[in-house]
Amino acid sequence: MEFGAVLQTNPPASRTVQLAKLAENHGFSHVWTFDSHILWQEPYVIYSQILAETRKITVGPFVTNPATRDWTVTASVFATLNEMYGNRTICGIGRGDSAVRVTNGKPTTIAELRESIHVIRELANSRPVEYHGSTIQFPWSRGSELEVWVAAYGPMALKVAGEVGDGFILQLADLDIAKWMITTVRNAAEAAGRDPMSVKFCVAAPMYIGDDVAHMREQSRWFGGMVGNHVADIVAKYGSHGTVPDALTDYIASREGYDYNEHGRAGNTHTSFVPDEIVDRFCVLGTAEQHIEKLQALAELGVDQFAGYLQHDNKEETLRVYGETVIPALSEHVTAKA
Repeated sequence: MEFGAVLQTNPPASRTVQLAKLAENHGFSHVWTFDSHILWQEPYVIYSQILAETRKITVGPFVTNPATRDWTVTASVFATLNEMYGNRTICGIGRGDSAVRVTNGKPTTIAELRESIHVIRELANSRPVEYHGSTIQFPWSRGSELEVWVAAYGPMALKVAGEVGDGFILQLADLDIAKWMITTVRNAAEAAGRDPMSVKFCVAAPMYIGDDVAHMREQSRWFGGMVGNHVADIVAKYGSHGTVPDALTDYIASREGYDYNEHGRAGNTHTSFVPDEIVDRFCVLGTAEQHIEKLQALAELGVDQFAGYLQHDNKEETLRVYGETVIPALSEHVTAKA
């Protein structure tokens, strides 16, 4: 299993770079960031500095969307970073949440998501693509490589992830829901004539190492509210029963609203509707041994990467324990002498 750290690009940017360097030092393979240009600093500028000050880490948005930038601009950024730093980027993409809703916009359509994935991937892999009636290609790009991983919850978005995604991003760590969604994505891939095992799976959730259960829950409750935004969209379109597991939809019954000014922030004031049970199921909290147990169960379901959100007050210690204990426990063991 690979490991990623998910950061917010809060100022100062040097702090984000510092955490990214620390993540690499502790054995993380990926650093992901939120991409919401009103709420936080522009991530692609910060990626350049992270890449300049690290050796191996792969960086990318968690997640971008097709609405806030022209798709060719997004592709150009990735291709440029790859030329500068050697193919160390990855693109997580979804229909859009905070980046579009803060400006009173709406998530893009499934069709737009599908088309944007194709355009971004082809251009950022130094290939030509049809766009607005013309064949275009970056004449300066040679050998750029970019995977596009699709973040999804609803049935149609899960179908897109299976049909065209290089990977699938599930932003919660509930074992039952993860099993259902992984199966759904793999079935969609197989139906599209793809090898279902070729789609990589990333589960993302707050990771907090500690033993004060009440405090860890309060530092992570924001996550259930963020997930609830997407669940509310699913319920509005499909109803609360039958299309997706009830375990994903039932808890938002008492949801009254959402304040994007506190999006993704520990201790926010509008996620009291999220019960402790959901926090425990959706997040990875507790001692190192408890983290290892849950991550091993996710790995058995086919999860290739765990990306841990660090929006809490114990960032450095969590990274340290992961580097010294958790990551080695989930890594392949090689003996020096047989």
